[in-house]
Amino acid sequence: MKQPLKASVLVFTAAWTVAAAVPSAIAIRDAHVVTVSGADLPKATVLVRDGLIQDVGPNLSIPGDAWVIDGSGLTVYPGFIDALSTWGLPGAAATPARTAAGVAPTPAPPAAPVPATPATGIEPPPRHGPEDRPQNHSFERAADMVTPSDTRLAAARAAGFTTAATFPNQGIFEGLGAMIDLAGERGRDMIVAQPIGQQILFRTSGFGRSGFPNSLMGNIAYVRQLFLDLNHYKEAQQLYAAHPSGSRRPQYDHDLEGLAESPRLLLPADEEQQIDRILNFGRELKQPFVLYGLHEAFERVDELKQARVPAIVSLKWPEKPKDSDPAEIPDYRQLRIRRDAPGVPGLLAKAGVEFAFYSDGVDAAPDLKKALKKAVDAGLSRADAIRALTLSPARIYGLDDRLGSIEKGKIANLVVMKGDAFDDKTTVEYVFIDGAQFEPSKDLQKPPANKEGGPKPAEGDIN
Repeated sequence: MKQPLKASVLVFTAAWTVAAAVPSAIAIRDAHVVTVSGADLPKATVLVRDGLIQDVGPNLSIPGDAWVIDGSGLTVYPGFIDALSTWGLPGAAATPARTAAGVAPTPAPPAAPVPATPATGIEPPPRHGPEDRPQNHSFERAADMVTPSDTRLAAARAAGFTTAATFPNQGIFEGLGAMIDLAGERGRDMIVAQPIGQQILFRTSGFGRSGFPNSLMGNIAYVRQLFLDLNHYKEAQQLYAAHPSGSRRPQYDHDLEGLAESPRLLLPADEEQQIDRILNFGRELKQPFVLYGLHEAFERVDELKQARVPAIVSLKWPEKPKDSDPAEIPDYRQLRIRRDAPGVPGLLAKAGVEFAFYSDGVDAAPDLKKALKKAVDAGLSRADAIRALTLSPARIYGLDDRLGSIEKGKIANLVVMKGDAFDDKTTVEYVFIDGAQFEPSKDLQKPPANKEGGPKPAEGDIN
C-alpha cells in the first residue's frame, strides 16, 4: 500500500527544477478542496500530472507512479492571483508612484541623449516615443523583463500567491502587462499569457521641457489624444491593406502599435469624483477597461454596478501617515476613508460587481494576510474573498479557462493550508506552481533563484 509522503521528503527548492526532477504525478489525498467554481469537497483528492490538474474528486483512483501527500487536516485552494503588481520586475518594484489613486508625481526626465558626431558616427540611443508623447511606454513588455530573481517572489508564495498580473511601472502609459507564474528557471518559463492589458497611471507634476501635461485634466486630454491618433492610425492601415497599389503606405508608429495590441485598459479610479470621471472617460475611449484603486467606491457602488465594469481593489488600505503631527486633527473625510475603505470589497460583492485584489506594494506575507483579513472583518464573506483572489482575476483578464479554480485540465497552481485561509493561526504548508512544489518555510530561507548562493536545479531522478 502506498504510504503518505512525508513533508520532509517532498521538498523542492525555490528554483524551478528541471523536468526530470519533478514527479510526473502528485496526488493530494483526502483534503478539504475549495474548487471556487463549484461546491467545496470536504474529503477529496487532487491529482496533478505534468503541471496540470488531471482530476479532482472523492474516491479517485491514484495511479501507481504518483507521489502521495496525506491531505488530512489540510485545505487546498486555487493558487492566489495578484490582479495588478510589479512582481517579477525588480526594477519596477512598487514605489510611491504606484498609488491606489493612480495619480502620482512624475520622476525627473532622463538626461537628453548625446547627439551623433561626425568624428564617431555613433547614433544617439532611440527615444521612447516622439517628443510630443512624453512618458509613453506603451510598447514596453513586462514579458521581456520578467525574472525569477525578484526577491519578493518567495514572500508572495508564502502568502499563497502563485500567479500575478504584472506591469511595468513607468510613465503614463506604463506598458503591456503579462500574467506570470511566481516561479521559473528563466523569465520566459514564468509567462502564462501576454499581453493582458495596458495600465495607465496619471502623473501630475509635469515632465519634459514643456511640463505638459501637469494636471489630472491634462493627463486625461493627453490620453484622449493618443487614442484619437490610434483610431486614425488603424483607419490608415486598413485603407492601405485594402488598396495598397497606388497608395503611400502609412508610417509605422511604435507607440501606437503598443496601444493597438492591448486587449484592455487599466484606468485609475480611487477618489469618489474620480470614479465618475473615469467611468465616463472609459466609455468615451470605446475600449474594454478595468478600474483600479477604488478605496472611495463606498459611495459609487450603484454606478459601478450599472456600468458593469470590473474593478481591482488595492490592499494598501488608507492609514494615518507615520510621520504626521500627533497634534494635527484629521478632517472628517480622511477619517471616513480610513474607516470605510476596507468595507468596499464587501459592498461590491453584494452588488454583484466583478472585482479582484491587488497588492499595491504590500509585499510581505504577514502584511498581505493582514490586509486581506481587514476586508473580511469589514463585511466581505470568506467565500467572496477567496473568489476575489482566484477566479475573479482570472475572469477579468480572460484567463479563467486555465486559472482561478480547481478543475480538470487547468494549470496546477495550488496552495495547501492547514486551516482556513483567513484564520490567524493558519499556515501555508505547500504551494504548487505548474505542478512543482514549494514549502514556504524553507522557500523564505533561501536566496532567490539564479542568484549566487541560490538554489540549483535538483539532480537525478526522484521517482
